[in-house]
Amino acid sequence: MTRDARDSASPTDRSSGGKLSYADAGVDIDAGEAFVEAIKPNIAKTKRPGVMGAIGGFGALFDLAETGLSDPVLVSGTDGVGSKLLLAREPGDYAGLGQDLVAMCTNDILCQGAKPLFFLDYLAAGRLSGARDAELVGGIAAACAAEGAALVGGETAELPGLYAEGHFDLAGFAVGAVERSEILPRYDDLKPGDVLIGMASSGIHSNGFSLVRRLIADLDIDIDQPAPFDASQTLRQALLAPTVLYGASVHRALQQVPGAIKALCHVTGGGLPGNLNRVLREDLAAHVDPGRWQAAPIFGWLESLDRVEAMELYRTFNMGLGMVLAVDAEQAGSVMAQLAGDAPVFEIGTLTERASAEAVHVQIAGVTA
Repeated sequence: MTRDARDSASPTDRSSGGKLSYADAGVDIDAGEAFVEAIKPNIAKTKRPGVMGAIGGFGALFDLAETGLSDPVLVSGTDGVGSKLLLAREPGDYAGLGQDLVAMCTNDILCQGAKPLFFLDYLAAGRLSGARDAELVGGIAAACAAEGAALVGGETAELPGLYAEGHFDLAGFAVGAVERSEILPRYDDLKPGDVLIGMASSGIHSNGFSLVRRLIADLDIDIDQPAPFDASQTLRQALLAPTVLYGASVHRALQQVPGAIKALCHVTGGGLPGNLNRVLREDLAAHVDPGRWQAAPIFGWLESLDRVEAMELYRTFNMGLGMVLAVDAEQAGSVMAQLAGDAPVFEIGTLTERASAEAVHVQIAGVTA
């Protein structure tokens, strides 16, 4: 297992000619090593069968034979939290960012039917901060534990010449496995009449924050005031709601209703139009009706600003759905029963024959391009 703390800055000589230390260049080696030691207990809590060795090596070892799969195929995914980090930085509210990072990666590989085996993170900052960085990695570890993934290490880079004071970036990498015979999507099995099931998002998740921040700036919105749609929290808190981890409930449905789920779609950048089409054959179209799901109220607020066209909202944000499943119609009720509990679940539409090669793959009722 590996966890390193380093930087790539190049110290220059003082004009006085004195000797320089790495700390003089802005990098505290001792603090980096202390941070690695401090987070080891959180990382240890994520250990699972297959993990070999302990934190400290140059690479992480994983014994694939320990997965219990007879014919495993590895599935990998990488992502980051993006400019959502900027909204968390100002008040120092980092609690949900670790879950954001893990969810963005594990929800992706879930769409191939994979369970995550292990996860690595990359935290880069102008200057390391013990309290902040421990909170970030603690959140990553907690989310990994919830998904059944081992946090086998990562990289912590202090880069004072690259990141401004107080700024940082967070990225991650997940590796999972699935039985070869259970890889999704099953394109050949999809057919007209299949039902689309949507699982609710907690809010904006981790896509579209550049547009959110532009709207906030243009309209001079104070996001630390009570949210217009929920006075019990500030607008900033609503915006920072962490990305939902869908793995446990989806895998429960895959196991309890075998063969019913034909495709899974993680609704991230590109929204429903840019993601649902990725799991459809060329001859099929998806028809979804926004009136059939209840979105988090933050999306109604975005629409009420009347500054972004409806289709652009659907191409930028998840608009209330974080995961969509294409399911055999006769088994849709059973699948929804297995999914219930972790996030609200809705029957949002159906698959149909695509009218022509020029017709759109994803048709959203009441919304035109």
